[in-house]
Amino acid sequence: MKLFIAIGIIAVYFAGCSSTPQSQSNANLLPALRPYVQEVANELGMVSAERRVMLDAIATNVASQLRSGKEAQLTFICTSNSRRSHMSQIWAQTAAYYYGLNDVHAFSGGTQATACNCRTVAVMRRVGFTIEDATTGDNPVYLVRYAQDRPPIRAYSKRYNADANPKRDFIALMTCSVADKTCPLVEGAISRYAIHYADPRVCDDTPTETTAYNERCREIAREMFYIMSVTRRQLDAVKITSRLQPRSSLQAESVQVR
Repeated sequence: MKLFIAIGIIAVYFAGCSSTPQSQSNANLLPALRPYVQEVANELGMVSAERRVMLDAIATNVASQLRSGKEAQLTFICTSNSRRSHMSQIWAQTAAYYYGLNDVHAFSGGTQATACNCRTVAVMRRVGFTIEDATTGDNPVYLVRYAQDRPPIRAYSKRYNADANPKRDFIALMTCSVADKTCPLVEGAISRYAIHYADPRVCDDTPTETTAYNERCREIAREMFYIMSVTRRQLDAVKITSRLQPRSSLQAESVQVR
């Protein structure tokens, strides 16, 4: 009986929520970033059913980590840690903040280190992130800010197992098909998912360069927000169920006594 009640509560919760409640801390998103973020949050229905299968599995894994009292560590991996993995890290951390998931931490790395590409920096600036050049050289460090009350993300190219990244108990997310094939074992990962994105690099120095980077940025943003929104709903559904179960049990006992 309790199982049926819990299932009913969860079903009503999901059916009645067209969008996930936002954290009050959203007011501290950078003003320039807010319009773009709101558009992305309203586009989650555009995620295809095929992609949702994988993204739902990731969200369930993240929620499971958080329910067990652990931090959820996500490491986005591509070949050179220059484009897609950085976009994914930045958007995942922003989405976690947006949905009040304070124990979700995003990282990125490659199977080799090169540099965070200047085109990646440019597209993230276009959508509203504040990005400062902290260092210069062949592999500069960029400080990426998304909120007024959070430290900046340090964006630079590195291997996925570099000192700045977790060495164990992290979820590996392969953003690149090449890295996925050439790195069959991700040491320290508790699970691994292939969320490949087309590489905008193929359009570098062409008339479609800006469009390609804008589209990839939007796609990645949408899917990171989808993952975090589902994670938030799963956590909230469990809270609602646990809160209402004792009351339901008392009502059932009352009916039996009558």
